Amino acid sequence: MKSTVVQALSGQANNVGRLGFFSICTAHPVVIEAALRHGLVRGVDVLIEATCNQVNQEGGYTGMTPADFRQFVEHIAAKVGFNTEHLILGGDHLGPVPWKKLAADEAMARAEVMVAAYARAGFRKLHIDASMGCDGEPEMLSDEVVAQRAVRLVRSAEAAAPRENPPFYVIGTEVPVPGGALEVIDHIEVTRPSAALHTINVHRAAFEQAGLATAFDRVIGLVVQPGVEFGHQNVIVYHPERARDLSNLLSKGHGFVFEAHSTDYQPASALAALVRDGFAILKVGPGLTFAYREALYGLDAIAQVLAPTPESETLDASMEHLMVARPEYWEKYYHGTEYEIRVQRHFSYSDRIRYYWALPEAKAAVNRLLERLDGVTIPETLISQYLATLYPAVRSGAVQATPQGLLEYAVSRVLDVYHEAVISS
Repeated sequence: MKSTVVQALSGQANNVGRLGFFSICTAHPVVIEAALRHGLVRGVDVLIEATCNQVNQEGGYTGMTPADFRQFVEHIAAKVGFNTEHLILGGDHLGPVPWKKLAADEAMARAEVMVAAYARAGFRKLHIDASMGCDGEPEMLSDEVVAQRAVRLVRSAEAAAPRENPPFYVIGTEVPVPGGALEVIDHIEVTRPSAALHTINVHRAAFEQAGLATAFDRVIGLVVQPGVEFGHQNVIVYHPERARDLSNLLSKGHGFVFEAHSTDYQPASALAALVRDGFAILKVGPGLTFAYREALYGLDAIAQVLAPTPESETLDASMEHLMVARPEYWEKYYHGTEYEIRVQRHFSYSDRIRYYWALPEAKAAVNRLLERLDGVTIPETLISQYLATLYPAVRSGAVQATPQGLLEYAVSRVLDVYHEAVISS
């Protein structure tokens, strides 16, 4: 039986009228809960993906293995009443990236264990990405080397996966690196059609030579760069004319769809155009936690009006103290003056603050904020002042002016844009 992803893309599953799919790449419980409630209300399948850095056999930065992550998401699904038959779990950039400072043989051995753990835990959509060089290797490897390493990873997944539900695969990678560009950007090179076709052909040959032709039949997508990206403070918006030749490749009957990463912060019209042009799987991650952080900081400002506390105890100050004390998640990525780096820590589109929300200190700071607003009636005027994008829904009565309601709606607004982009008009 085809995976729900494939059924959804072909309009055969619980997604009537759906032209594409959006993939929610996050481990944040509030974002996951909002996504599952969103899917429940709209009656559609929900695709949630974990990255190799977030979740792996060593715990990743979340402390979760693939089996732990499945249990984590399914617990939230039970809380909201979402039927897990309509939940699809995926793994993103599965390869040696977490161990790229090691020699290639050791990094790949660990990557094989990781991919097997994802497959064994029932993750149905696996993005295989062995494109990054390891210790002593070039940063980006040739298609031929990448394909041979992909074969090793897929063989590991095939051996571990349940026979009745084998995984589906996505190959290829995007430029620049996952999670957004490191600097201000003004131009992105679109993947050349010849390069995309070469990636497909080289992988097909490598799979067939390794006796994995059946697995290659389950390669459903290719990650390409359609010309979208975001830096710390700007976004490169999709322009269909720049990707026309790449899009036309899909009409040649290769049996693939394109997967577009870093689509966060794209306007609704650009997302709809991406799906229309064959980029049927849209990845979103930092844009969702960015919206969550915006709402939290708005509530922090509201709390200072309604239930003042010393400035040193605000959420903003608490997160600044935590990020300065533990700079490992941002110090290699943010550059400039002290003031510029502070702004980036809190407000960058790359949203590296998202790595901190799971830490005990951050959880405690958020809980203190929510306790300050517990039982407090938030006037509409303060929502207008500090959460202006949410104000119309509150004013109309569509959203309750409670901290939890506002946080969830902030994320749902982003999901709505993606939902409209992937359904037929």
